Amino acid sequence: MSAQAVDGLSRRGLLKFSVGATAFLATAGVTASLSGCSSSDTAPGFDALRTSDLPFLLAVIPVMLDGALTGIPSQSATERTLHGLDSGLSHLSPEMLKLTRQLFDVLGMAITRGPLTGIWSPWENAEPGQIRHFLGRWENSSLELLRQGHSSLLQLVLMAWYSQPQSWAGCGYPGPPKI
Repeated sequence: MSAQAVDGLSRRGLLKFSVGATAFLATAGVTASLSGCSSSDTAPGFDALRTSDLPFLLAVIPVMLDGALTGIPSQSATERTLHGLDSGLSHLSPEMLKLTRQLFDVLGMAITRGPLTGIWSPWENAEPGQIRHFLGRWENSSLELLRQGHSSLLQLVLMAWYSQPQSWAGCGYPGPPKI
C-alpha cells in the first residue's frame, strides 16, 4: 500500500470521525434539552445560569483562573466570575444563549461528560489536574468542535473575571479613567 493511500485513508477516517463526533455532540445537546436533563429554570440568584450549570462551572472556573489570582481568595473570585458570567449570558441573543446552554448540557450530562472530558465522576469530585487535562485535550483536539468549545469556555470565563474590578490590580490595569 502506498503512503498516499495510507494518507488518504487516514484523512477519510478522520473526516468520518469528525462528522460522527459533531453529530454525537449535537444530538447529545438536543437530547439533554428535550429529555429534561437540562432545565431552563435559572438557579436562585442568577438570571441566566441554571442549577445544572453550576457544578461544572464551580469546578472549572478556579482551574481556569489559576495563576490570575493575586491576593484574592479563589472562592471569592469564583463567585464573582460566576455572577459576571451570568450577567454576560443574560445579555446574549437567545440563539447564542441556547448554544452556550447546549455546551453546558453536554459537559454536565454523565453520558457525554466521561467520553468527552475524561472525567467520569461528577464535577464536584473532579481534581484540578483532571480538569487541566480535559481543557488541554479540548484546546489541542483534532476536532474543530472541541477546540471551539474550549475557546468559548475560555473567553466566557476570562471575560467574566477580567470585567471584575478585583482582577485589575493583578494585571496592572489601573481601571477606567475617572471623568
